[in-house]
Amino acid sequence: MDVSILLIEDDDVDVIGIQRCFKKRHMQNEIIRAKSGKEALALMKANAIPFPFIILLDLNMPSMDGLEFLAYLREFDKFKHSIVFVLTTSKSEQDVLLSFEKHVAGYFLKNEAGKGYESIVDCLEAYIQVAHFPIPR
Repeated sequence: MDVSILLIEDDDVDVIGIQRCFKKRHMQNEIIRAKSGKEALALMKANAIPFPFIILLDLNMPSMDGLEFLAYLREFDKFKHSIVFVLTTSKSEQDVLLSFEKHVAGYFLKNEAGKGYESIVDCLEAYIQVAHFPIPR
């Protein structure tokens, strides 16, 4: 199944690392990048993210951070069932709890991701192979 990845990340180095890991794993998933929650919502509202998709979300970003994005996403009927994995540097227990209260599928720490994000990409690859995705309304 072709699953798009909406990567919401303001750090260019992290984006390059994730893209390289996808390429190294020969994963052909389209990666669409947004540098903030606001930019991501604009792309989603414009139907610029092909379905089905998974969101990889950083929490610490300008203009609209990841938790603000999640709060808005879950209130918007069209996107409230979106599959979101948090990918962040925040070890804050409050950030973890608030993320799971907004029904994220997983919470990953960048510095624990293994060499070049390999463990996260491995997890996503396995998830994509077995998951059933909600149909947008």
